[in-house]
Amino acid sequence: MKNEIKPATGKLGVLVVGLGGAVSSTFVIGTLAVRKGLSTPIGSITQLATIRLGKRIENNFPKIKDVVPLTDLNDLVFGGWDIFPEDVYEAACHAEVLNEKDINGVKDELKAIKPMPAAFDQNWVKRLHGTHVKQSTNRWELTEAIRKDIRDFKEANKCDRVVVIWAASTEIYLPMCEEHKSLATFEKAMKENREDIIAPSMCYAYASIAEGAPFIMGAPNLCLDIPAMWEFSAEKKVPIAGKDFKTGQTMMKTVLAPMLKTRMLGLDGWFSTNILGNRDGEVLDDPDSFKTKEVSKLSVIDTILQPELYPELYGNIYHKVRINYYPPRKDNKEGWDNIDIVGWMGYPMQLKVDFLCRDSILAAPLCLDLVLFSDLALRVGMYGIQEWLSFYLKSPMHDFEHIPEHDLFIQYTKLKNTLRKMIGEETIDYLD
Repeated sequence: MKNEIKPATGKLGVLVVGLGGAVSSTFVIGTLAVRKGLSTPIGSITQLATIRLGKRIENNFPKIKDVVPLTDLNDLVFGGWDIFPEDVYEAACHAEVLNEKDINGVKDELKAIKPMPAAFDQNWVKRLHGTHVKQSTNRWELTEAIRKDIRDFKEANKCDRVVVIWAASTEIYLPMCEEHKSLATFEKAMKENREDIIAPSMCYAYASIAEGAPFIMGAPNLCLDIPAMWEFSAEKKVPIAGKDFKTGQTMMKTVLAPMLKTRMLGLDGWFSTNILGNRDGEVLDDPDSFKTKEVSKLSVIDTILQPELYPELYGNIYHKVRINYYPPRKDNKEGWDNIDIVGWMGYPMQLKVDFLCRDSILAAPLCLDLVLFSDLALRVGMYGIQEWLSFYLKSPMHDFEHIPEHDLFIQYTKLKNTLRKMIGEETIDYLD
């Protein structure tokens, strides 16, 4: 049955946490370049992908953006927060992801996009030293300040709606505690300024939900994936999505691990190492921040392979993940995997993968799609965890009753079937 979708009228504010980062600046520049006709949105499903409607014999494959009422790129207004004061043009030049020609194509627009002071606590990201930060460190006061920023931005830019996306650094590892398990205890901890258990990212998430803005967590931080946030998003009827953009090495794992499982090939070990030189690499050089990322990366293989169901194939996997800060590479990450697999009669084989990727180039189109789809979900009336967006995320958020889906192809089918249901088309199981 077709969902009632509110039209995408007016402007959509896109507020990015970490506006001056490599991912954020690449996302903003690419989107502005595409809408000026200077570039092609390669990597964006919302802009390039088709969707099959009806039976296979009907041969009906329109582009998603032609049949799903997404916000037009011309209606996006960019803003956000950063711990450094540089405008997006200066930030992009510093990040050295894009060449001068691509940056200069939208230079005037970029110079006008200046970050608001960030809610920042260096105890949570030890390798960064922010200079453009809000003066208060009280968690409740920070949250109220972020709420005011959202309202002020919305009014100043005449936006009908706002989406907030976290593209900032990975915070130190935080396990879930009792105060995270209900909205009442969470709010009490915020008002008591429990800096040890309320991360700055949680202030952004709470503020966004309170202002009716969908919130997307692009890092592996414990932030949205707690019962307090699920309760709050249901109360405010706001969509939330997370966590950790699925870009390089983990994207490969969500492709290769399903291949092993569908062929019933065994796995003895999977060793992954990365070298990365951007701000993300510097932050992850700190063991406490790396722990957060490690938990996210390690969750993929076990969930896909289900060792409890196939102990003879996957019951004793050795899985190791390493990230090494290597400044000369800047944003050009190298992810190297050694995979020891087992075939017929127990004979060993190996897979070697060397993915010379560009982290921000892969992440930028994910940001665009997540923003547009989260806004769509809001206009449809969907709220809480948006499992159908797990395709984009390394560690898909889920409640205590569900098991996350990591298989990239199952995730893609779920995404497209959700879109089909929204527009009143039959879902597809590929048996017809």
